[in-house]
Amino acid sequence: MNRETFSQPNPILSGLALSVAAVMMIGLSGCASSKDKEVSDTVAGSEFSDAGATAGSSSSDNDDVEWAGIAPVFFDFDKSDIRSDAVPTLRGASSKLKEGGMKIVISGHTDNRGSEEYNLALGERRAASVRRYLANLGVAMDQMTIVSYGKLRPAAQGNNEEAWALNRRANFDLAQ
Repeated sequence: MNRETFSQPNPILSGLALSVAAVMMIGLSGCASSKDKEVSDTVAGSEFSDAGATAGSSSSDNDDVEWAGIAPVFFDFDKSDIRSDAVPTLRGASSKLKEGGMKIVISGHTDNRGSEEYNLALGERRAASVRRYLANLGVAMDQMTIVSYGKLRPAAQGNNEEAWALNRRANFDLAQ
């Protein structure tokens, strides 16, 4: 390599710096008490979302309630594969989405182990896996957007298997 190679800005590192800044903003906004906070305020343009979509009240504000009868989908440690116990939930979700035509945001979450960057990527893979599964069941892709919060919005606090299992999930929120 010549000297010019090292003096040119690296677009990958520049993108990573922007992503880290977005992650920090997400972390700070996660402390807000407003349940009407829009997702687009914190992650618009992030490489970890596929749209500047907004979400209504987030079920990840430690009140993990079912939205429209759709429970969160849970994942195994370090996996983004749909588990067999999630199939009935996703089949029910696909029926509701096809009937109602509403748009949703699927948010991917992880437990608190691992780096922020790794967990954001894993959360994105989890949300994308759910979206792909629903699309295969006939839900229109334009009804679904994804976002990753990684470990930034836990459903349960703690450093034990019970808390970690509750945090490895994908949630459903209405898009605005």
